Amino acid sequence: MSAVEMSCVVTGGPDPQALRRSVESVVAQTMRGVEAVVVLGLTVTPLRTNDADDDTESAAEDVRAVADELAALDPGRVRIVTSGAEMPTTGVLRNHGLDQARGRYVTVLGEGERLQRDACRNLWEAAERSGAELAAGRWTRRAGRRAKEQTPARLVESGLYARSRTVDDPADAPELVVADALVTGFCVRAALLERTGLRYAEDLDRGEILFGAEVAAAARRIALVPNLIVSGRAPDDPAGTLAGQLAAHVRVAELPLFQSRTALREARDRAFLADQLVPLARQFPKLDAAERAHAAALVAALPAARTDPDLRLDLPPLERVCLQLLADGDADGVLAAGYALGRPGTVASALAEHDGRVYWRAAPPDDPGERAALDVTELGHQYQPLADTPLLNHLTHCGQEGEWLVLEGRLPAPFQLLPSEAPLTATLEFLARGSEGRLVFRTPVDEVWRETDTNTDAGADSDSDSVRWRASVEIGSLLRVGGAWDRVCDPRFALHTPTGTTTGPLFLERDRAEAAGLFRARPRRGRLFGDTWKPYVTVKHHLALQLQARRRPGRLAAAAVHYLTHFRPARKAKRLVKAVRRRFDRLSARSVKTRVYNRLLVRLPVRKGAVVFESHMGKCYGDSPRAIHEELLAQGLHGVRCTWSYATSTDGFPAGARLVRRLSWRYLWSLARAQFWVDNQGFPLDLKKPRGTTYLQTWHGSAYKRMGFAESRIKAQNAAERDKLSAALARFDHFLVRSEHDVVTLARDYRQPAESLVACGYPRNDRLVRARATDESQGRFPRPAVAADLGIPDHRKVVLYAPTFRGMPKKGRTTRLPLDVRRFAERFGDEYVLLVRAHYLESAVLPVCPPGTVIDVSGHHDVSELLCLADALITDYSSIMFDYALLDRPMVFFTPDLDAYVAERGSYFDLRAEAPGPVVETQDELLLAMAELKQSDAAHRADRARFAEKFGGYESGQAARTAVNVLFAGRPRR
Repeated sequence: MSAVEMSCVVTGGPDPQALRRSVESVVAQTMRGVEAVVVLGLTVTPLRTNDADDDTESAAEDVRAVADELAALDPGRVRIVTSGAEMPTTGVLRNHGLDQARGRYVTVLGEGERLQRDACRNLWEAAERSGAELAAGRWTRRAGRRAKEQTPARLVESGLYARSRTVDDPADAPELVVADALVTGFCVRAALLERTGLRYAEDLDRGEILFGAEVAAAARRIALVPNLIVSGRAPDDPAGTLAGQLAAHVRVAELPLFQSRTALREARDRAFLADQLVPLARQFPKLDAAERAHAAALVAALPAARTDPDLRLDLPPLERVCLQLLADGDADGVLAAGYALGRPGTVASALAEHDGRVYWRAAPPDDPGERAALDVTELGHQYQPLADTPLLNHLTHCGQEGEWLVLEGRLPAPFQLLPSEAPLTATLEFLARGSEGRLVFRTPVDEVWRETDTNTDAGADSDSDSVRWRASVEIGSLLRVGGAWDRVCDPRFALHTPTGTTTGPLFLERDRAEAAGLFRARPRRGRLFGDTWKPYVTVKHHLALQLQARRRPGRLAAAAVHYLTHFRPARKAKRLVKAVRRRFDRLSARSVKTRVYNRLLVRLPVRKGAVVFESHMGKCYGDSPRAIHEELLAQGLHGVRCTWSYATSTDGFPAGARLVRRLSWRYLWSLARAQFWVDNQGFPLDLKKPRGTTYLQTWHGSAYKRMGFAESRIKAQNAAERDKLSAALARFDHFLVRSEHDVVTLARDYRQPAESLVACGYPRNDRLVRARATDESQGRFPRPAVAADLGIPDHRKVVLYAPTFRGMPKKGRTTRLPLDVRRFAERFGDEYVLLVRAHYLESAVLPVCPPGTVIDVSGHHDVSELLCLADALITDYSSIMFDYALLDRPMVFFTPDLDAYVAERGSYFDLRAEAPGPVVETQDELLLAMAELKQSDAAHRADRARFAEKFGGYESGQAARTAVNVLFAGRPRR
C-alpha cells in the first residue's frame, strides 16, 4: 500500500504539545498509506489571551517549531501546509487541509485528539469492505484531570457502536445526527467531498457539529465499527462553548434531512436539551453573575421550536424546571435550580399548590406548557417534614465590618414547610472540619424575618415567599480551634420552627467571596498555628473559613514544619513507612489470605460442634440458615458453637452468636476449624473445604431462569473457569430441594449427585406453612409484629413488590425499578401499603410518596416475615413466587420485558402458562389487575394450589428440624 490512502488533517492551535500528541498518533498508525496534513496559520492565538503582540508571535513560533520537528523526523508521513488567511478560524484551517489532502479518505483531528494505533486501518477496512462513503467508530473525551476518558453516555446507551454494521440512511442509526456522534472519530471518502463540495462552516466555532450532520446526510452508505478510534477529545464546557453550540444546533435543525423528518428533528432537540442545556444549568453555580446573565440571554434567544415545552416532558422535574427558566432568560432562577440539581431533595424555590399539583414558583404560570414544565409534584416536597428537607440558603451579602463577619441570606419558604404564622429563630453553626461533629461553635442569628412579594411573576430565586436573615459574627472570638488539625470551619444555618429544625450550608457565588475580607484568629495552641481566618468558596459552592499563617511568626513556624517534614531524612522516613504499610496491606490481600487458608489453615483439626452460618454472602441474618440456627437453639443441642459471617454491618445479627467479618482472618480461621458449614448461596469459591467438615447447602430459591451449567454465561467460560466452578460445587455434602422441579433443574445443572439431595423443603418456608395453617384456622389477624414495627395500620392491606436480580449497578449507581411506585401509591394509597424489597445484590432509591403509602424494606433481614405480612405479591421472575404460593394468597406478575429476559437468560418453563396469577406487561395492565384483584383471586385459587404442589411438594413445615437431624444425628433425609 504505497499510495496515500488516508489523510489526517491536524490543525495547529495554541498548544504545541497538543499538536505533537495528535501528529505522533498519526505517525504511529499500523496502516502504511497514512499521511498527517498539519495546517498552520500565519498567526496563532496564545493559550493565555493577551493584547501583546510578542505573545502571539511566540505562540506561533512554538507551534511552527514543533511542526517542523515532526516533519523532519518523518517527512514521508508529515506534511506542513500554511493557510494564507491572516486570522484564520478553525473552520478555515480545516478546509485548507481538506483541499490539500491527497488520500482517498480524509479524517480530521481536533486539538489534542489522538488516533488509536489501528484506527485508520479499522476505518479503511470497514469502508472498503462495505463500499461506504463514511466510516465511524467510538471516541472518548477527557472528563477531568484525573478521571478516565469516557464515551458520551448517550452513544453508549444507544448501542450505536455496539457492533459492526452498515446503514444506508441516518435514520437507521439516528444517534449519528441526534447526539453529535460525528464530531470526530470518522473518515469520509474524498470523492464524497468533491461531489458535494462539503466543507466546514468557517463562521461557526463548533463547525464540526454541522459538518458531521451534513456528511451523514450526504453519504450513500455509512459503516459503523465498534473499535475505539479517537481519544483525548477536550471535555465538554457547556458555558464556554455555548454560543457555538447554539448556533450549530440551529443550523443543523435547518438541514433538509431534519425538515422532512419531524421525529428525527424532535429527537435531536430533546438530545440537545438533555446533553447541552441541562449540563449548562448544572454549571451555573460556578459562573459569575455576568456569565450567568449572558448564558441565559443566549438560550432565551433560541427559536421557540428548539425549546418547546413538549420536548421536555420525559425529563426529570428539576431538569424541566431548569430548561423552562433558561428559556425565560431567568438567570437567578437557573442558579437556584442548578444548585438543586446537584443536591437531590433540596428546596431552592418558593412552591405553589394548585389543583393537587405542586409548582416551582410562588404562583403557577397560566400557560399550560410552562405549567407542565414547572410541575415538581414528583419530587414529593409536599410530603416531607421540615427537619428532612434541606433548603437553599443563599448568601446575599458576605462582608467585613472591622473584626465582624457580616452575613445576610435568603431561604425559600415553601407553603407546607413554613406556615405563615410559625415563629422563626435561627442559629449559625461553625463545624470544624475533621472533628466528625465534635467541635461546633454556635451563635444566634441577629434577625430573622419573612419577606413576601405579591408579584406572581417573580423568578424562582426572587424575594417572593422567602425567609431573610442577618448575622454579625466576631470570628476571632468565636472560632477557638486548636489550630493543628482543625484548620477549616464550615458555617451552617439552622432554622428553628415549631415543626422542626432544618440545617444546611451557606451557598455563595465565587465572585462574592473576595469581599469577605480577612479576620484575626486566636487558636488555642497559639498564633504559631495560624493568625488569620480567610473566607473562601468550596468546590461545592459553600462558604468556608480557612485558618492561615500570614504574619511573620506563623509563616516562620509553617516554613519550619514544612522543612522538618520534607527534608531528606523525613522523606526517607516517609518512604520507609509507606513501604512497611504496603507490605502490611499485602497480608490483608485476598490472594494472600486464600493461599494461607488453602495451604495452612485447612490442615488444622476441626472443632467438634462448630458451625459457621452465612446468608446471602453475609449480607443478612435470614433465609434458611437463620431457620436452622433458630432450630438449633430451640433444641438446645449440647456443645454446638455457632458463628455467623457478616459482610459490612452487624446490625440485625443475633447478639448471642459469634460474628466474624466475611473474608477476614477470623472468618478464615472459623471456616477452617468448623465441623459444619451452612449457607444458602456459596462460601467463597476459591476456599477448600476441610476434610472433616460437612457442608449443608440450603440454596436460596427454586429456579425459573436457567442456572449453573445451563446458563449461557457459564457455557461461554473457558475450561479452567468451569473446572473452578465444578470444584466449588463438589464441596456440597447435602443440598436441599423442595420439589422434583428442583431435582431436574437446580440439582442437575449444579451437578449434585442424588445421594446429596435432602428432599425436605426449605427451612425458611416452615414459617409460611405454619402461617397458612393459622390463616385457615384463625384468620389473618392479629398481624405479625413486623406490621407494628413498620407502622402499618390494620385497615390497610399490604402488597409486597419484590423484583428479581437484573445485574449489578455500575459505578455505584442504583437500579431503576420497573414498577412506577409513585403512580401505584397515587392510585391505591388509600387501600394498600406497598412494601418494596429490592434484590439483595442491588439497591434502588424510591421516590418520595405520600406518607405511609410506600415503605422500603430492602434492608429487612428475613423476607419470610414480609411474606407472612403481605396480603398480595407483585413480582416478575424472582424465586419468591414459589415461596409465596405456599400461603395461597394473590400474586400478580409484572413482566414488562418477559420475552427479552427469557431470550437473554433462558427459562425452565413458560411463565405465561404456569403463573398462578395475572401476567401483565404494562403499568396500566398492572393497575387494572390490582383493581380487579378480588375477582382474579378466586379465579386463580386452583392455579395456586397446582403451582404450590408442583414447585413445593416437599414443603411440610419440618424442613429446619430435618436439616438439623441430617447434620447432627445422621438421621434419614425424608
